[in-house]
Amino acid sequence: MALLVHLKTVSELRGRGDRIAKVTFRGQSFYSRVLENCEDVADFDETFRWPVASTIDRNEMLEIQVFNYSKVFSNKLIGTFCMVLQKVVEENHVEVTDTLIDDNNAIIKTSLCVEVRYQGTDGTVGSWDDGDFLGDEALQEEEKDSQETDGLLPGSRPSSRPPGEKSFRRAGRSVFSAMKLGKNRSHKEEPQRPDEPAVLEMEDLDHLAIRLADGLDPDSVSLASVTALTTNVSNKRSKPDIKMEPSAGRPMDYQVSITVIEARQLVGLNMDPVVCVEYFVFDFHVSPDVMFDKIIKLSVIHSKNLLRSGTLVGSFKMDVGTVYSQPEHQFHHKWAILSDPDDISSGLKGYVKCDVAVVGKGDNIKTPHKANETDEDDIEGNLLLPEGVPPERQWARFYVKIYRAEGLPRMNTSLMANVKKAFIGENKDLVDPYVQVFFAGQKGKTSVQKSSYEPLWNEQVIFTDLFPPLCKRMKVQIRDSDKVNDVAIGTHFIDLRKISNDGDKGFLPTLGPAWVNMYGSTRNYTLLDEHQDLNEGLGEGVSFRARLLLGLAVEILDTSNPELTSSTEVQVEQATPISESCAGKMEEFFLFGAFLEASMIDRRNGDKPITFEVTIGNYGNEVDGLARPQRPRPRKEPGDEEEVDLIQNSSDDEASDGGDLASVSSTPPMRPQVTDRNYFHLPYLERKPCIYIKSWWPDQRRRLYNANIMDHIADKLEEGLNDVQEMIKTEKSYPERRLRGVLEELSCGCCHFLSLAEKDQGHSSRTRLDRERLKSCLRELESMGQQARTLRAQVKRHTVRDKLRLCQNFLQRLRFLADEPQHSIPDVFIWMMSNNKRVAYARVPSKDLLFSIVEEETGKDCAKVKTLFLKLPGKRGFGSAGWTVQAKLELYMWLGLSKQRKDFLCGLPCGFEEVKAAQGLGLHTFPPVSLVYAKKQVFQLRAHMYQARSLFAADSSGLSDPFARVFFINQSQCTEVLNETLCPTWDQMLVFDNLELYGEAQELRDDPPIIVIEIYDQDTMGKADFMGRTFAKPLVKMADEEYCPPRFPPQLEYYQIYRGNATAGDLLAAFELLQIGPAGKADLPPIHGPVDMDRGPIMPVPVGIRPVLSKYRVEVLFWGLRDLKRVNLAQVDRPRVDIECAGKGVQSSLIHNYKKNPNFNTLVKWFEVDLPENELLHPPLNIRVVDCRAFGRYTLVGSHAVSSLRRFIYRPPDRSAPSWNTAGEVVVNMEPEVPIKKLETMVKLDATSDAVVKVDVAEEEKEKKKKKKGTAEEPDEEEPDESMLDWWSKYFASIDTMKEQLRQQEPSGIDLEEKDEMDNTEGLKGPMKGKEKARTAKEEKKKKTQSSGSGQGSEAPEKKKPKIDELKVYPKELESEFDNFEDWLHTFNLLRGKTGDDEDGSTEEERIVGRFKGSLCVYKVPLPEDVSWEAGYDPTYGMFQGIPSNDPINVLVRVYVVRATDLHPADINGKADPYIAIRLGKTDIRDKENYISKQLNPVFGKSFDIEASFPMESMLTVAVYDWDLVGTDDLIGETKIDLENRFYSKHRATCGIAQTYSTHGYNIWRDPMKPSQILTRLCKDSKVDGPHFGPPGRVKVANRVFTGPSEIEDENGQKKPTEEHVALSALRHWEDIPRAGCRLVPEHVETRPLLNPDKPGIEQGRLELWVDMFPMDMPAPGTPLDISPRKPKKYELRVIIWNTDEVVLEDDDFFTGEKSSDIFVRGWLKGQQEDKQDTDVHYHSLTGEGNFNWRYLFPFDYLAAEEKIVISKKESMFSWDETEYKIPARLTLQIWDADHFSADDFLGAIELDLNRFPRGAKTAKQCTMDMATGEVDVPLVSIFKQKRVKGWWPLLARNENDEFELTGKVEAELHLLTAEEAEKNPVGLARNEPDPLEKPNRPDTAFVWFLNPLKSIKYLICTRYKWLIIKIVLALLGLLMLGLFLYSLPGYMVKKLLGA
Repeated sequence: MALLVHLKTVSELRGRGDRIAKVTFRGQSFYSRVLENCEDVADFDETFRWPVASTIDRNEMLEIQVFNYSKVFSNKLIGTFCMVLQKVVEENHVEVTDTLIDDNNAIIKTSLCVEVRYQGTDGTVGSWDDGDFLGDEALQEEEKDSQETDGLLPGSRPSSRPPGEKSFRRAGRSVFSAMKLGKNRSHKEEPQRPDEPAVLEMEDLDHLAIRLADGLDPDSVSLASVTALTTNVSNKRSKPDIKMEPSAGRPMDYQVSITVIEARQLVGLNMDPVVCVEYFVFDFHVSPDVMFDKIIKLSVIHSKNLLRSGTLVGSFKMDVGTVYSQPEHQFHHKWAILSDPDDISSGLKGYVKCDVAVVGKGDNIKTPHKANETDEDDIEGNLLLPEGVPPERQWARFYVKIYRAEGLPRMNTSLMANVKKAFIGENKDLVDPYVQVFFAGQKGKTSVQKSSYEPLWNEQVIFTDLFPPLCKRMKVQIRDSDKVNDVAIGTHFIDLRKISNDGDKGFLPTLGPAWVNMYGSTRNYTLLDEHQDLNEGLGEGVSFRARLLLGLAVEILDTSNPELTSSTEVQVEQATPISESCAGKMEEFFLFGAFLEASMIDRRNGDKPITFEVTIGNYGNEVDGLARPQRPRPRKEPGDEEEVDLIQNSSDDEASDGGDLASVSSTPPMRPQVTDRNYFHLPYLERKPCIYIKSWWPDQRRRLYNANIMDHIADKLEEGLNDVQEMIKTEKSYPERRLRGVLEELSCGCCHFLSLAEKDQGHSSRTRLDRERLKSCLRELESMGQQARTLRAQVKRHTVRDKLRLCQNFLQRLRFLADEPQHSIPDVFIWMMSNNKRVAYARVPSKDLLFSIVEEETGKDCAKVKTLFLKLPGKRGFGSAGWTVQAKLELYMWLGLSKQRKDFLCGLPCGFEEVKAAQGLGLHTFPPVSLVYAKKQVFQLRAHMYQARSLFAADSSGLSDPFARVFFINQSQCTEVLNETLCPTWDQMLVFDNLELYGEAQELRDDPPIIVIEIYDQDTMGKADFMGRTFAKPLVKMADEEYCPPRFPPQLEYYQIYRGNATAGDLLAAFELLQIGPAGKADLPPIHGPVDMDRGPIMPVPVGIRPVLSKYRVEVLFWGLRDLKRVNLAQVDRPRVDIECAGKGVQSSLIHNYKKNPNFNTLVKWFEVDLPENELLHPPLNIRVVDCRAFGRYTLVGSHAVSSLRRFIYRPPDRSAPSWNTAGEVVVNMEPEVPIKKLETMVKLDATSDAVVKVDVAEEEKEKKKKKKGTAEEPDEEEPDESMLDWWSKYFASIDTMKEQLRQQEPSGIDLEEKDEMDNTEGLKGPMKGKEKARTAKEEKKKKTQSSGSGQGSEAPEKKKPKIDELKVYPKELESEFDNFEDWLHTFNLLRGKTGDDEDGSTEEERIVGRFKGSLCVYKVPLPEDVSWEAGYDPTYGMFQGIPSNDPINVLVRVYVVRATDLHPADINGKADPYIAIRLGKTDIRDKENYISKQLNPVFGKSFDIEASFPMESMLTVAVYDWDLVGTDDLIGETKIDLENRFYSKHRATCGIAQTYSTHGYNIWRDPMKPSQILTRLCKDSKVDGPHFGPPGRVKVANRVFTGPSEIEDENGQKKPTEEHVALSALRHWEDIPRAGCRLVPEHVETRPLLNPDKPGIEQGRLELWVDMFPMDMPAPGTPLDISPRKPKKYELRVIIWNTDEVVLEDDDFFTGEKSSDIFVRGWLKGQQEDKQDTDVHYHSLTGEGNFNWRYLFPFDYLAAEEKIVISKKESMFSWDETEYKIPARLTLQIWDADHFSADDFLGAIELDLNRFPRGAKTAKQCTMDMATGEVDVPLVSIFKQKRVKGWWPLLARNENDEFELTGKVEAELHLLTAEEAEKNPVGLARNEPDPLEKPNRPDTAFVWFLNPLKSIKYLICTRYKWLIIKIVLALLGLLMLGLFLYSLPGYMVKKLLGA
């Protein structure tokens, strides 16, 4: 039934504006969307829908109000339209156009057009036009809480709302956790009372939605709020918190594992760091807080030798919390950046590649599969940094400024102080505080301020670290300095994520200056404080300790600045003091509390008077506060009297002149009275004591207000998400609509926050963090609102689960934002004092109590009655002590500014008078000391306790004797005790009479007190054990209401039971609270039903409330019992199984000799039982195993409760589904269409099915080979040679495929899920089809990924995948893939012994005492007619037809163990020596002699054959042990496999079905039965028609036809006809066979986690294996496959160094100053550094040219398949045996400059990966630097294919700027030979025989000048100064000629003149 209102238009509006309409019916309002800027016509066109539970009365009203909408002020009412629904009820459809009336009931011009339809009980509804709903779909807004859209005037007060506007809600998740719309009954005494609670009835929604489905798009309807149990049910009570015990501070198990793989680009010369894969594991047992603050530090150190101690190269640190918050809690194969903390200006020091993982108990780590990694050399892309941290981190300084502290507690005994005072007369403060700051593994501390409760430091502690730091928290601790030992006074953690924002508009960490409050143990000083841990910051503080004024700033350093001190030591300096007011103006706050009820007081505190004390900071603390006020600064003129002592005793309350009042912080002492055996209560009756406290705090309310708004949004979101989850869990229809409603609420809430927080701009004391946080919150919430809107549009039926996960992220983000890092007002503590000792406490955050005039900013508990459960402090509250309630308080609280306090009583239940303490002046301002209630109402409570399920096992038998105790106010009653059950059906009504409740009747109706239900286990000895607790709100009926539908009788509901923080079952019950009117009990509904006399005077749950029952038959398949442990030291010999459900049951036959045959001889039995029609209410079914002993005695062995029968309910198959359609043939075509040029064929099936099938076709391969020869392709792309291939080729190819699949799934994970989801929704049409489709979709995915990577679709064309048959590698256990093989045989774990608590660490595993194998089938009798039985139906088997016999059977079990990965180290050296041990029944194989030395990733490659007989030996254990030379071997881990379920499963897990059928080679068929025989067998067993073979290449099974190749090649290449290929293709598609089909297990390798019983829940490594099973009565299988590890092949690499060129010149000549180098070349293979080889030295090369002709020889062992070199060497001289390492094949060549007297200088190097290195250049000129850097694509060659390579390669080194430069070139020749070839053709090392190389032709200067000076001089003169000398000689000749000329000129002239 539903009412639909289609609001079309509102016309004749005045002016422009935003309009909104509100439509109300039966108190449930919907808002339309806001129409912006509309002029005179508002075109709403929206439809609203009210599901109604009771027929609509003809005088009920519908009200439509139209408002002008305003974002900031309250909406202004334009007019109202009211309509009586008489005509609607009669005609079901009315269309009206009418005018509106204003608030004075005057008619206005504005008119509205609306259409109303009503769908009555009979399903009739007005005729629908399709057009009606095609417009805007019905957007229904959440029914808003009073003020959400009704205005946000800062001055508007909650009380100023128009009456009738409050929307009350009722609690109660009916089983359909939802709301019903009740009818409005008018009350005589109150003409205008708030509307009734609105409740939607789900089922009606469904009918309606189904009828609407044609017209309305169901994907856009939202559902308004559905109120779940724990929500805020009304306006006067807060929701109680169920979970009790503190979870923080409890130690847990953690394991940190770090694998260091390699280091690269280390800075420094001649590095000799040790590199091999190291694995470190650290185990911790500490609390999470301590764990996540631990620092992981990786350092690389120069290895020590005689000359140098180990110096640090660089280090890297991060905290454990960062790793834990990563996905999967790990970093895998990431590079950590090293930096030097002592030299921050130097930049990066290299990289270390490592894996880091942190595992807590129960965390599963998914290790990415290990195989040949290639893409991880990209260092920059794989840095060890969390998301969002930039790779270039800078150094920064963190300034932590410590200003002052106040309110410190005494930290010394007062004894000494009194002595001192007597002698010296001075009174000292008994504490010497200093502050210590811990950050990133360093700590700094301030000076000690002697004897001061209010120390002043003004100091700053400076840390230098990389920014952003990888440590999340900074710990600030005030400590007390003491000669003996310093103790912490209080601790505060600064979470850096909360005080910074890394977005592009983010800000650096900043804080304060702000006060932070510290909490810890109680303030009284004792020498040994049992709660000292609380002061260290572990666990929840139980008392205020002190507050500290601090600030934090971060400065990014410019490391190039030379003045910078480059060390990272912590420094402490003075800080500039700050003004008093900078942390906020001091304001006077007022806290008021009224104790309305104190009950459930633990009986240990029952004998002494009890008082409750409330404190805020030190105010109100009279016991151990301080002896003077905590700086109250009331503004007083200088002539005023002394300040009022705020902490004086409250006995003489007096008012000072200013009407000031002292505080009353504790209630008067009162003696408790007995409630029942366990609990007492305080008899407050009508007089409720009050407390009030004045305190002074800096006014930073704005921070709390913003947090409160966000908290409100988050609470609402959380409540909505819980609803949606509940709806999904109980499979209610349309959870997607509710989710849309939730997202709508969220986006409105976000808009709301924006409008409220915008106002928060000016404020003098706002810190930078306040401003930045506000900006980022506004940004975040704005974007969240938008995301919520987009997400709302995407919510469809099949995406609900995904979107729900996304909404959970919103919730986390909101909670994170709402947590304010800068405190202001300390939290409020309520202590229960017994005899002046503190016994138990509760802590309430002050923001929850804070008052604001804007409702959204008010704390959620302000002016509300809150139910508080007091708990024990500190460690005393851990474990079971923490679950008992110390006291339950109903407490009303209000906190706000004193000047705003006039309304502090407004939320109390009405009807009280105030009692004041003082007389005289200014009385009205005084708060009351107590309240006296005049009005009281008398009620009767009826608790209908129907049943509980999945309770906690409290007895050693594994069962409990439960009874429930119900508490209401100060009465309690118990149900009867039911013995030995975990699922008691009490079916009992408890009646509480004469309950007196104080307050207005109407308020009690909407706000009844809560009921507490506790479940106990009755013990014959001692007191009952607590098993759990839950709360409920009763449904209230006032005297003037009728007891009739829809509200009464109440429905049974499930209430979650909690035990501590853990859930401990559910309670199915209903509670009603009935007012006893003036006529007494006669008016109450009569208590019908016989009093059940067998059970004593017990009243059963009455008929209207108990569920409707109908007859069901339960068939039980009894198969057998397994692994029964001893009971009381006696072995179980003659067990029997008893099945019980709802009081009826059946017993199995007796097993006469459990040892000989643990199976039952009668397989199927049944019983009939009355069960509720509603499946959700089905009681659990109990399975109990008893051992029958002599003399008719029997003892309980163990029990199991099947909590939900749903999975065992028989649902007859839908015959109309396509999978049942057996008419006509479906051809599944396997022939290739066209041979595509791919290495694998991909073949499409016919149109009706969408699977893709891959079949290998022999002929086609041939064709391809021919094609290949024709095309000019690279010669190395050939088909792999069959003889080369072995099982390992197949395995590695399969692993690549798996990794490829995983890689493809990651980005498209969502699409895949959505695809599956869609398929599942289709599955509703036919149970089989959906599964099939989902499966084929997956298969398709699989096939596609297998074929990509090789075909044209792959992204990496250069690496083609050769054609190798593959198997399936499962990265998890086979069971998880095939639903535990429970297709017809289920395993039920039998439990015994108490349930362990999380703390005791006893898991369910330890309680298992055996397993029962069998199954159940539940169906209504009689069965529907159309269920017909097939031929061969055996009635003795009932529904379990076609079950194999369970007689013992002998089986050959063959276990293949491939390898183990990531084993937990077992030896001190961080390694293990693993070997395999296998147990099955009495067989125990220990393969001890074949242990693998010092390996954590051993490859075993072994198979083991064991003969076993099922059912006696069916649990296979494969364990890995660590071999030890002395002492016993340690278990590393083990895995257990249930072989029996696999053996009998329809999935045929005995021997996996291979991809192709071949009779020889590496892929030989393993099963003794051929595919055709298997197919025939399957058809026979599942009664399927077939197989019909023929014509060749075709087989028909049922209506499916499979085709495929029809010939097979034998070893000699002869072709023979065969049917096996088509039979195999039918088997690989067995799931397509109608009705009988299911997926068959393929040939596979599964990966199983290894667990160690000593470390439960933490994985110790993984084991890859598979198991084959062959029945012994069938033909014997062949020999096991050979999977022994490949042996490495011996090779010899010959490297000839011919020449070098362009080598940089390093030395300066002593005499001539010229540059030269003494060159030599050094080479080695990676991993064999100690066998490095050097050439001779080419001395004094002046050109960088060197000639060597030198040969290196490197023998090595190589694994071609893994491309790794295998090295075996002893780790140290003490090692027992050699360790094997696998290392990539890399050759390193280096050039050095030889020096005689100093160390040789390194010049440059190149590392060649022998599998893919750049081809050498032909000449030195063509050889460039690009060849080595990899920036340019150069052709790569592999020495293993080319065998011989010669060329020039560049050598590089880094310069000062850390860039590569070319430092030389080398000409080398590489020649690879196998060991045999090398033996035949030996050569000599260096230039030795045989086959010597000729001596290099080196210039003579190579000889050192002092050995042959003349030669050197000749060389010098000849080469360098030749032309100079020639020029000088010519010049000299010229001069000589000139001289001679001048010399001979005079004589000659004389001769000439004289003529002589």
